[in-house]
Order: sequence, then structure tokens, then C-alpha cells
Amino acid sequence: MFGLGTQEIILICIVILVLFGAKKIPDLMSGLGKGIREFKKASKDIETEITSAPTEEKKQS
Repeated sequence: MFGLGTQEIILICIVILVLFGAKKIPDLMSGLGKGIREFKKASKDIETEITSAPTEEKKQS
């Protein structure tokens, strides 16, 4: 994953734990999950708009 070894990942996790504390991490992950979900929904909506646009033009003609 991104060229990171096990030791680097553990070190990053420890730094995050020290910086934010154990109580804030669930809130951060929840916010991250919501953001990813919204991004996926928006990209799916845009994809649907793009694929349905030629179909709507044919119906209007």
C-alpha cells in the first residue's frame, strides 16, 4: 500500500493516536466515511447524468 511497510504504518498510527487522542479517532473516521460516501454518490449521479443525456436528446427529437 503506497510503498509503506508495516513499521511505517504502525508509526503513522501511533502519531495519529498521540495527536488526536483515542476519543477523537472514531469521530474522525465517521466523518471520513461520510465524506467518501457523499463523493461516491455524487460521482454516480454525474455518471448517470452523462449516460442518460444522449437518451434524453433522442426522445426530444
